[in-house]
Order: sequence, then structure tokens, then C-alpha cells
Amino acid sequence: MRIALKIAYDGTRFYGFQRQPDLRTVEGDIIKVLKKLRIIEDVREANFKGASRTDRGVSAFGNVIAFDTVKPELTEPRILNHHLRDIWILGKAEVPEDFHPRFWAKNKIYRYYLFDDGIDVTKLKACAKVFLGEHDFSNFAHLEEFKNPVREVNRIDVFSRGRIIVVEIEGKSFLWEMARRIITALKLCSLGVLSIKDVELMLKEKVGKKLPPAPPENLVLWEVVYEGIKFKKDAYAIEKVKREFLEGFRKYLTKSAILEDWLISL
Repeated sequence: MRIALKIAYDGTRFYGFQRQPDLRTVEGDIIKVLKKLRIIEDVREANFKGASRTDRGVSAFGNVIAFDTVKPELTEPRILNHHLRDIWILGKAEVPEDFHPRFWAKNKIYRYYLFDDGIDVTKLKACAKVFLGEHDFSNFAHLEEFKNPVREVNRIDVFSRGRIIVVEIEGKSFLWEMARRIITALKLCSLGVLSIKDVELMLKEKVGKKLPPAPPENLVLWEVVYEGIKFKKDAYAIEKVKREFLEGFRKYLTKSAILEDWLISL
């Protein structure tokens, strides 16, 4: 039976998604648990696949993995979450034998969290419109050799959460560092460092020096969208995950308040 799992993880705790020798990665930790529980014996035989190989520091709330197993009863989120750390299984689905989480994806949605340090949201939104549609994103990606640089961005939404500005980007697929380099351009536009015409030119002509990618820690793979695939939630597992998220939220909110007081007091 082929099983797909919707997973969340804190990317700051890992050296990226893809397994690497002697380094802690998301894929590596998951495979260790699957083997430990004898859910899979061999990665290749199980046809283990992931929807997105997120970079070091990038987190996810809705990445997806899939694998074949003869022990589907052991793939319940409440069981797997007991053995995982900094990774949370949020849902499970039985999928067709040929299901590939990357190639079957209709769209991917990323969220980037910006601290509002003088950002002009109106300018940011105006600049975001330039990226909509199909473009050559050579100037907004770290390109692998022979990689097709043409991609389509379907939607960019911008909304405020107090002093945080969230930029949500949706598209069929993304090039390496593409989302983070788009964010850099949007922020520079909002600050008046770049004009909309500058960005339009970057989408039409090759430039000598590319914009650097925004820091990975603020990027979240929010969701991978599929047609006909529904992930079943485990109520017990979700409650456990909520408690862990709340604990982390309280910790960081308290630390934020301490740092804010220090700044005010200087």
C-alpha cells in the first residue's frame, strides 16, 4: 500500500530536507523512524519521495512525503509523532501506487514573514503584481545546469499581522531560492531602493549581479495542493501537536518581550 503523509517541521533544527551523510536532515530523521518501526526496510524499494526538498533553515507546515509499506497500520500520526522530534505528522492519506508527491502537485504555497521596519505595504503590493504570470526567473534563482528558468506565479497576497507582514506566494513549481529572491526584490521595492521598472527589467534581461535571497528562517512551505487527495487528520495527534506549538509560542513570545524591554531601556 502507498501512504502519503502531510508533515510540518522546524527547518532551523535541520540541515535541509534532503538526507546527507553525518548531518541531521528532515528526510533522514523520518527514514530512521520508518526503518526503526519496520514500516519500510529499504528506501528505494519503498519508493520514498518528497514533494519539496526545502533548503537549510526553511520550515514547512504542509510538505508531503510518500512511500510503500506492508504495515500501513503503523503509519498513524499518533504513532509516528511519538518517535519524531521537531517534525510533526499532520495528516495521512492512502494514495495510488504511482503517486509522486512532487509531480502530482497542482500548486505550492509559500509564506514569508517580514518584520515591518518601515516597509511601504502599498509599494510592496504594487511590485508583487509584476511577478504574476509566466516569466523567465533566471535573475531570481540559483539555477542548476540545464534547468528551465521559466516558471508561473499564480498569486501573491500580502497581509499584516501586527508588526509582521506576511507574503504568500503560490505557483506550480519554484526554482532554487526563487521565493526568497522574490522577497528580496519586494522588500527593496517597498523601501524605494528598487523601482517597479527595475524589477520588470530583471524579468526580461539578464543582469550581471543577482539579488541575494532573503534569510531562509522566515520562509515556510505552507501547503502543497493536490486534486483528489485528502489527508485524514488524527484528532489525538493534532491535540498533541497543538500543545507543542503552544509551548514554543509562549517561549518565543516571552523572549521577544524581554528583548523589547532591553531595547526600550537602552
